[in-house]
Amino acid sequence: MKTGIRAPGLGARQIYETLRDQIADGVFGVDGPLPSSRSLALELGVSRTTVTVAYDQLLAEGFIEVRQGARPHVARGSLRRPASERAPRPRRTALLSDYGKRLRGVPPVMVADPRPLIADFRYGDLAPSDFPAAAWRRAINAAMAQRADRLGYDDPRGATRLRTALQGYLWRARGLRCDLDQIVIVNGSQQGLDLCARLLLDPADRFVVEEPGYAMARHIFASTGASPVPIKVDDDGLMVDALADVAARLVYVTPSHQFPLGSVMAVARRRQLLAWAGRTRAYIVEDDYDSEFRYDIAPVPPLHTLDAHGNVIYLGTVSKTLSPTLRIGYLVVPHELQASFAMAKQLSDRHSAVLEQAALASVIESGLYESHIRKMRRLHRERRETLLAALRLKFGDRVVIAGADAGLHVVVRFTDLPRRMTSDLIDAARHAGIGIHAVSELYATSARPDRVTLIMGYAALDRVRIERGIHILADVVQRLLAQR
Repeated sequence: MKTGIRAPGLGARQIYETLRDQIADGVFGVDGPLPSSRSLALELGVSRTTVTVAYDQLLAEGFIEVRQGARPHVARGSLRRPASERAPRPRRTALLSDYGKRLRGVPPVMVADPRPLIADFRYGDLAPSDFPAAAWRRAINAAMAQRADRLGYDDPRGATRLRTALQGYLWRARGLRCDLDQIVIVNGSQQGLDLCARLLLDPADRFVVEEPGYAMARHIFASTGASPVPIKVDDDGLMVDALADVAARLVYVTPSHQFPLGSVMAVARRRQLLAWAGRTRAYIVEDDYDSEFRYDIAPVPPLHTLDAHGNVIYLGTVSKTLSPTLRIGYLVVPHELQASFAMAKQLSDRHSAVLEQAALASVIESGLYESHIRKMRRLHRERRETLLAALRLKFGDRVVIAGADAGLHVVVRFTDLPRRMTSDLIDAARHAGIGIHAVSELYATSARPDRVTLIMGYAALDRVRIERGIHILADVVQRLLAQR
């Protein structure tokens, strides 16, 4: 029987795929014989070994059966039904767990616009040129050169070398003392938050978040089925007095640099929050996401340094100091939670990438990490000053700026633009090549600002693009006001 396979220079894969499709379409009939490997090889002008490899694959997948002394036969059940008998496949409803159903309510994650923009003031991005590529390459190469006796799974808490390096860094840079076993290396702050949510919250629980605050943290905690309790922030951080009658299992805060408004939690409120956590046996998740970048005074010590009773879980990351693409973060957990976090990490993904951990340990041990942070602090200070000067030049007292003392972003409130113009401004700016982003997305309640308010990141932009971006934004605002 002729197979109809004619392409010259066929390989085993092509022969297999052609025969598979012919079997399914009924070319050889039900239980029909296929050519012998010898005859098919002669027909195709290939070696018999090539055909045998194709037949072996068909046999392994159940398309054919081989009988002693006979040619291969089509296995029963290998044929497709005729197209005329095949009904359209109905669209299936996803059968999700309660967790999966809850995720349907989470808004899409903000991602970079694929279109080229003159300037995108999106918070969280860094300039590729800032990354210490040469030093990182050397550290990676050195890590690869250190061959282990065997390749196996590592400690779920993270490499001892990196945890030791971080232990020293946290003491030097943040005044935070901890034992080595309290540190757990995670794949970015997001995984750290996810582990906290899984281990500390049940569906009937409540958790406290800042209002406004980091939306991704709120979504992660809510994905457990627990209910958020938004508490407003002011110039002294979280308004802790509002917790007096709140029963919650967990509080998420950014005390050293409130996200997004930029305030620092006053020491009196820090002590008040710790006292409340002690009374209610709640845990405090302290996200110290960008405290290295403070421009007026030295970085503010973390809340963890005041915790005498093990109520604080400290979360750090290299996403703002090195790169968000590295996905390296770390937790400092209370002693009684060490084993639980280690097991949860192991069940989640065994452990974080070992090669990158070794490279980061080397960069910290050499002093390059802290040297790089000092360099970035100077550079980001210059970018911040450029942005503030451009905003003052183009808008004057028509804007109110908050959070400019630290971090990698500012919050800009336009006094003459009502909130209803936010979408029009964002769309018009993007059409002009400028990416701007509303702070209203960071509110859990409807208590949003009554004026257009933007969160503007500057860490990924140079002086020219910052100035050009604000110049274009001013033109866009002027056109919208004229239209109104």
